[in-house]
Amino acid sequence: MGESRWSRIIVAGVITGAVLVAFNRGGGQERAEVPPVVPSRIEIPSLGIEAPLMKLGVKGGEIELPPYEKPDHAGWVKDSVVPGDPGPAVILGHVDTKTDPAVFYRLKEMREGQAIKVVRSDGKVAQYRVDSIEQVSKHDFPADKVYLEDGLRLITCGGKFDWDENEYDDNVIVYATLVKPADPKA
Repeated sequence: MGESRWSRIIVAGVITGAVLVAFNRGGGQERAEVPPVVPSRIEIPSLGIEAPLMKLGVKGGEIELPPYEKPDHAGWVKDSVVPGDPGPAVILGHVDTKTDPAVFYRLKEMREGQAIKVVRSDGKVAQYRVDSIEQVSKHDFPADKVYLEDGLRLITCGGKFDWDENEYDDNVIVYATLVKPADPKA
């Protein structure tokens, strides 16, 4: 059920993009290309995290993951909103690698009320407040809550490691609300 909604969101985005491209053609005026705003870094002061962000796409109905070769990087799902803008923004990071902890190793330690900052390519910083943290089975992943509701979602693996499947059984999800929209740095 969540996959069909996610597919509809992607289709709606493609249609919206096509409409915007159509409206931008033939306007008669040359417009300077403005690079799109993307999140560039996540900061979680309570956990001592300052990590670069990379763009993650969706391929074959699955969200890409940051490469294991970059355990200190997190990834922003580029089909979600840019943090600081209204809507759901999703950032993923690994909990560990085969040999070491990764960027979101301590994510399960987050507590309600703690701050998360996302620095954007336009120099603005969006600040969020943690509302809740949950650990859920990957079989019961709350796709609607993660991908459709407003706010920032941080996701990593958690729970017991299944050696037969070579993955963790659960996801740790942090839900956060925007408290300070992306304003220029002071």
